[in-house]
Amino acid sequence: MNDTDRAILDFENEWWRHSGTKERLVQERFGLSSTRYYQRLNRLLDDPEALERAPALVNRLLRVRDSKAVRDPSEPARAPVEDERGEPRG
Repeated sequence: MNDTDRAILDFENEWWRHSGTKERLVQERFGLSSTRYYQRLNRLLDDPEALERAPALVNRLLRVRDSKAVRDPSEPARAPVEDERGEPRG
């Protein structure tokens, strides 16, 4: 895990405290598109160092990822509904 990976974990825990959209903040802070950011974050979820650094965050995001993986493929995909912290609503 490098400095950018650690910064991504820290950012994911606090982005909602900042003004502006998450996409804009990701672009400004990391120079990444939203797609690249989420690909990198997804890879971090499988990194034991990430789990050690931010266990609550990683476990929460793993639950979200796992819940999306078990969705019935015959159902149309829906955009996730998240609160200001990025937590799934509902």
